[in-house]
Amino acid sequence: MMAIADKLRSVSGYLSLAIAMGFVLPAMATSNQTTVWNGKAAPLATPWSAEVSPSNALPEYPRPQLARPSLEHPQWLNLNGLWQYTPGDGQGAPPFGQTLKYQVLVPYPIESVLSGVQKHADVMFYRRLVDIPADFTAHGQHVRLNFGAVAQDATVYVNGKQVAQHTGGYTSFGADITSALRASGPQEIVVRVHAPVDGVNVMVGKQRLQPEGIFYTAASGIWQSVWLEPVPVTSLAQLHFTAVHSLDAFTVTSKIDGPGAGATLHVTAYADGKTVGEANGPAGGPLHLAIAHPHLWSPQDPFLYTFKATLAQGDRRDEVTSYAGLRTIAVKKVGGRNRIVLNGKPTFLLATLDQGYWPDGIYTAPTDAALKFDIQKTKDLGFNTIRKHIKVEPARWYYWADRIGVMVWQDMPALPNGRNDKLTDADKAGFRADVSAIVDQLKGETSIVGWIPFNEGWGQWSIPAAAELASQIKKLDPSRLVDARSGANCCDTKGDPHAGDVYDVHDYQGPGLPSPDAQRAAIDGEHGGLTLGVPGHIWPNTAINPYGAVKDRDALNAGYVANTSVLRDKGVPKGMSGSVYTQITDVEGEHNGLFTYDRQIEKVDEAKVRAINEATIRAGERP
Repeated sequence: MMAIADKLRSVSGYLSLAIAMGFVLPAMATSNQTTVWNGKAAPLATPWSAEVSPSNALPEYPRPQLARPSLEHPQWLNLNGLWQYTPGDGQGAPPFGQTLKYQVLVPYPIESVLSGVQKHADVMFYRRLVDIPADFTAHGQHVRLNFGAVAQDATVYVNGKQVAQHTGGYTSFGADITSALRASGPQEIVVRVHAPVDGVNVMVGKQRLQPEGIFYTAASGIWQSVWLEPVPVTSLAQLHFTAVHSLDAFTVTSKIDGPGAGATLHVTAYADGKTVGEANGPAGGPLHLAIAHPHLWSPQDPFLYTFKATLAQGDRRDEVTSYAGLRTIAVKKVGGRNRIVLNGKPTFLLATLDQGYWPDGIYTAPTDAALKFDIQKTKDLGFNTIRKHIKVEPARWYYWADRIGVMVWQDMPALPNGRNDKLTDADKAGFRADVSAIVDQLKGETSIVGWIPFNEGWGQWSIPAAAELASQIKKLDPSRLVDARSGANCCDTKGDPHAGDVYDVHDYQGPGLPSPDAQRAAIDGEHGGLTLGVPGHIWPNTAINPYGAVKDRDALNAGYVANTSVLRDKGVPKGMSGSVYTQITDVEGEHNGLFTYDRQIEKVDEAKVRAINEATIRAGERP
């Protein structure tokens, strides 16, 4: 074990080297010695690592677009916190009535230090005893158990009765557990999880059991919030608002849990607290919600309408609140070239690649403030778009993107790369089903402007498969763009599918300068990747990917400005509509972020980056 003096000399050496590289280090920069809630040392601590405890694990209401009765005063019971836990062998029966050997802090994946487990298991059990508040079952109300996401397959039991079975590590699910509840006393919840990562053809994104290079630590088990809520027998399960092309109304769509015969839906729209529209009609069918004096959403002005919705069936009522922005996204001819237009106006989508990884929580941000941080800093740096790369985030991430005002390219989490020739018909059908489920879940998010089903051909079983998935997505959601394949020039199953709304190339360091074609706009879907590791802020025991290395902070700033200047001076005149710089933060062995992986150090000069970014966006608005 390293002696204390040696540790101090090591930290001092890191700081001296970092300062020599041009970094101004904040007081928190030595927090790599941070311990978390159970006394374990964080491998690499963020500013929020030490704030997490069993009593405050993600306490915010997790579903802002369907809050019952309101986001300010939701009626719910947060089940985040300590659960009993044990790995399984895949053979035994669920451990009903048994105290499990270990504890896990939900909702942090078991590989993370914040979970308290810090070890992968293919099969695991969670157990918790819960007292249901008396008012949850008063007046004939039912009780729903909700899961934000569980990787990969989850089977849920309440008091020994199976109440839910869900496949898919990136989508939410829930169940009405009323019939399984005991008349009194604690209710036992047991969750069996099967979480294969390697050697299986399911959506795993960049998770690997042996992470290296551009692939990272796995994130298994419950990794988003768990909660209970009281609902009427018939209740709203989903509420989405889509702007009509004339930008003066929303189309409102809804889904219902429970028997829906005779149910009606009334929706009222508010702008800054004032009523600006109302609509009524049969529940489950589309409603036309006209808006007086429309106020559009954009990154410059991310205005959001709020809504109150009442589902009525006889004398029963379900009241919820929601929100959405009024905006459209499309491709149209501008100056003779196909360009992306936001609200009918040409817009350059200047993005960072955002992979949503955390050194303390892996897939799960340690706190809501941390979740917001990456989005806010992206906006502060002058970007107007994020490419959410190979991952789906919790609902609150999109809530912050909607509020802060950034557009989002939403990737589909990939099947494993290098296995395209091993995919069975069942694997392909599973991927199609997961894509549909993700689109259905997220198509109410204002910030999402485009879908990306495939990245560089990973999991793409043929060139026509990209066209097939683009068509599938477009049928589910015709209101957004589809980038059928990001990186048409690389790497698995190479080839342009000639489908979707966007032609997309990758070019490191680049940027690539693709031209729009007769049907599609053009973007550089990945470029940049300038690498600069900061001593003392590096993920341990991982080989560093040196690709695109620069020597110090000054070189990184100069390199970024020069790279982006090419987009302004050559890309926009060629007709480009956007770009994606890799990336907003370092991730494990990749040190090409604008921030370190621990979010402790901003590696670039914010003012310089913002200046060239804003100049590029302005040029794209006036092609």
